[in-house]
Amino acid sequence: MLVKWEGIVIRSVDYGESSKVVTLFTREHGKLAIMVRGAKKAKSRLAAVSQLFTHGYYLCKAGPGTGMPDLSQGDIVNSFRELRQSLNETAYAAYIAELLDRLTHEREANPFLFQFLLHTFRYLDEGRDAEILCRIFETKMLQVAGISPQLSCCTNCGEQREPYAISITQGGLLCPVCLPSDPYAVAVTPSTWKLLRLFQVFDLERLGEIEVKPATRSQLKHVLRGFMDEHLDLRLKSRSFLEQLERMQMPRQD
Repeated sequence: MLVKWEGIVIRSVDYGESSKVVTLFTREHGKLAIMVRGAKKAKSRLAAVSQLFTHGYYLCKAGPGTGMPDLSQGDIVNSFRELRQSLNETAYAAYIAELLDRLTHEREANPFLFQFLLHTFRYLDEGRDAEILCRIFETKMLQVAGISPQLSCCTNCGEQREPYAISITQGGLLCPVCLPSDPYAVAVTPSTWKLLRLFQVFDLERLGEIEVKPATRSQLKHVLRGFMDEHLDLRLKSRSFLEQLERMQMPRQD
């Protein structure tokens, strides 16, 4: 039986001497793996469509059982060529793809998340602010994982009292009265927690230019990575590489 899916390549693993197992995030069925036979051969007609980050339509031969579908034909919609030519954008895209892969299950349809990933890659390809796009995507993935921070009121008492800090262990904002309950709560500016709250409901299609101060960027990263490290058992190779790249790009303190 032939089936056709719209998908984005989020992982590619060599299989044997000439083939690949490619993981797609599809609009119709969420994450699924397909076999791309001969993809590593120089003249393979399937080589381009099986490259990481490629958005396309994939015609696959699927059997009646649970075996892996074989890719018969692929049509590229967008290869995100500009994204691939920048080490910085490629590193962010690889991290986003691996984060999505680790936090989603096989064959769980999520058309909204597919569209969100597609818009994120489009904006990276256009040269938009990769760091902020990454922070927005991390916020969405915390929601997918069910550990989204409470950012509407104090997570401990439910009151709305500023200035807030953010408790990673308690899962959200802490007001001044409740702050002693977590000596490790992160002191943040109002801009930081309000941006995080905006990211939780943000429509990425309406993304304009977002000006974020360096200190706020640092706090956003610290809080989001803190939530992932505290509540999720993730060790991402792409994150390690991205953090090395970010350290190399930091301005020197002479």
